[in-house]
Amino acid sequence: MGCVLGRATGRIKTRRKQKNDDRRDSESAAGPVENEVPERGKGKKIEEVPVPSSAAEVPDFRLRRGFSTGGDGWPSWLNDVAGQAIKDWKPRRANTFEKLDKIGQGTYSNVYKARDLITGKVVALKKVRFDNLEPETVKFMAREILVLRRLNHPNVIKLEGLVISRMSSSLYLVFEYMEHDLAGLAAVQSVKFTEPQVKCYMKQLLSGLEHCHNNGVLHRDIKCSNLLIGNDGVLRIADFGLASFYEPEHKRPMTSRVITLWYRPPELLLGATYYGVGVDLWSAGCILAELLAGKPILRGRTEVEQLHKIFKLCGSPSEEYWKKSRLPNATLYKPQQPYKRCLAETFKDFPQTALSLLESLLAIDPDARGTATAALNSEFFTTEPYACEPESLPKFPPSKELDIKLRDEEAR
Repeated sequence: MGCVLGRATGRIKTRRKQKNDDRRDSESAAGPVENEVPERGKGKKIEEVPVPSSAAEVPDFRLRRGFSTGGDGWPSWLNDVAGQAIKDWKPRRANTFEKLDKIGQGTYSNVYKARDLITGKVVALKKVRFDNLEPETVKFMAREILVLRRLNHPNVIKLEGLVISRMSSSLYLVFEYMEHDLAGLAAVQSVKFTEPQVKCYMKQLLSGLEHCHNNGVLHRDIKCSNLLIGNDGVLRIADFGLASFYEPEHKRPMTSRVITLWYRPPELLLGATYYGVGVDLWSAGCILAELLAGKPILRGRTEVEQLHKIFKLCGSPSEEYWKKSRLPNATLYKPQQPYKRCLAETFKDFPQTALSLLESLLAIDPDARGTATAALNSEFFTTEPYACEPESLPKFPPSKELDIKLRDEEAR
């Protein structure tokens, strides 16, 4: 799809739910962001500024009610939670954008396709309401800003600016608009990716993850709908609403309630709170298999069923792993009889180099999954046929996961 969607915005809802929510939304899906005449000379292009290391995590804060602003034009509460990340930016005015269409919706925010009236550029606006200043909502949004300001890579979505709307008590995150996401392309029945095309997409995904991990960021919601594809074939990892900072040498407890179920690794399903890059690499492995198989490979309906499917495919953990991990849900979900790993047999039609990489990425023990750098150096990418260039990827008409979901809803 053409914007940032996923857990930060919540799971996409049905058309019926959208209609109800749209009635409650004070702004229409199209038209100016605010009913004001755009001012000339506002909204210069915003350059990215690295986030100092001191902004390593969202600080503890007490939210200051109201829309009081400092001399820099930012609401006081935003300075409280993300001051380091925005200190060199100036807020854009909401009336310098025109909303064209609503393209995504979730628990914490809505996403719109919009036009920048200053530059004429089409962008994606991720709207977060802050009239009630719910601490959880603010923390998600602040952390997303902090994370995105730290990252700067061709395969990671770039935060281009922030928009303040006093009229609707909202903050908009401005992103480049992209026509596709990988979920939308994969759902087209006529699309069958070739091996060079799969390698191209995976190389870009792993390159983006390598940059995230090298900069101390875990994405924690890697899935096809969060991988945006431009008309130039470039893939960008998007939706950092569940992302978190981490330090390998100074691990701290984190929630296990992250990552969409089909792409969630076994250690999180077992309640792990200390984890690292392995959670993103498991998700990447699921995507590699999905692109080659033409469909998601682990489609559980519940956490118990998902874990059962994982064990049936990848084998159940060894006794040594159970002992060393001491996972909270181990006694609850430990199978009575061990499962044998059958990944190679299940995907015997996959290229051998792809199977070898899958064996690493879908290892039950997260320590055995390696790193994104190691995956990029695997034989899957260093042997023929090589990854094609992004610009040589086939061109598709605009497609978004939301459009596909709505069509499916109507068909039922």
